[in-house]
This record gives sequence, structure tokens and C-alpha cells, in this order.
Amino acid sequence: MLDLIGAASNVDLIIFYFINSNLQNSYFNFIMPLITNAGLYLFWLGVCAILAIFGGDKGRNVALILLIAIVMGYILSEALKYIFMRPRPYQVLTGVHQLAALNSPSFPSGHATQVFIACVILGRKYGYILLFLLLAIVVSFSRVYLGVHYPSDVIAGALLGIGISIIVLHFEDDILKLKNRLVHR
Repeated sequence: MLDLIGAASNVDLIIFYFINSNLQNSYFNFIMPLITNAGLYLFWLGVCAILAIFGGDKGRNVALILLIAIVMGYILSEALKYIFMRPRPYQVLTGVHQLAALNSPSFPSGHATQVFIACVILGRKYGYILLFLLLAIVVSFSRVYLGVHYPSDVIAGALLGIGISIIVLHFEDDILKLKNRLVHR
């Protein structure tokens, strides 16, 4: 079992250095810090506000579902960070091309969690799921490129985000029924 964990850790490091060091270029150095912002929970709260204001009934319902999932994702990813307490790559590795700095633990990636939550739910509700998932993958990739996450951090964040999305979408009808009962009192 320890051999398997060691091998997985080695693969994680190899992929990290490939993305973080070997793919470095001036274009990515400019665009990745911008793209990574689409993983911030505040970005998606803004999307919720836009949907609620301008999206009609469907937009308000999607905003509510998305808001619930975002809050769940934030709470769970932050709790897991402090359970695992994994240091960020630039804090423990040498030769990291670091384009961002954070003080919180690394595992799982909160950005990956949030962007996968949003992209799965928006893709499911509005279509274009492949484009939304491509956005989620690019944002997650940016976290490794910037030197703030290992690939396993973003994979765990993606899986957490997808799982939360599936759960919230499963209970969507119940959530909307409860909302309608509360609103029409």
C-alpha cells in the first residue's frame, strides 16, 4: 500500500513540474492569473446575482441551486484543507515557478471545487456542458501552472465539486418546492 501511495506521489510531482516548469511561457504567464479568477467563489456569487436579477424565473431558480452548491463547496473544501493541512507546492518544493501566493493549505483546491460546481450546474441547466467543463479544466490547470496546487489537489477539488453538483441537482425539486412554499406564505 505504501508503494502505491509513493508511486502516486511521484506521478503527482512529475505532472506538477511538467505543467509548472516545462509549459512556462509569457502568454500563459499573462493569461493564467486572469483565468484562475473564474474559480473564486466570489466570482460565482456574482454570476448568481446576475442570474437572479436578469435571468427570469429560470435564472432565479438556477441561482438558488448554484448558491446552495457554492456554499456547500466552500464549507467542505475549506474544512478538508484544515483536516489534511497539505502545504502548497511553492512552500516545500524547489524550482517552482510561482505566480501566486496563498497562506491556506493546498488540498483540495477550492478553485477547482467551485468552478466544477458552477460548470456542472450551469451546463446541466443551460446546455453547452462540454464548453463549461472545458472552462473548469482550464481554471483547474491554471492552479497548477501558478504553482499553488498539485494536480491531485485539483483532481480532488473537481471530484468534490462534481459530487456536490450531483447531490444538489438531485434535490433540486425539493429545494424549489421549499422555496416556493416560503415565498408564497
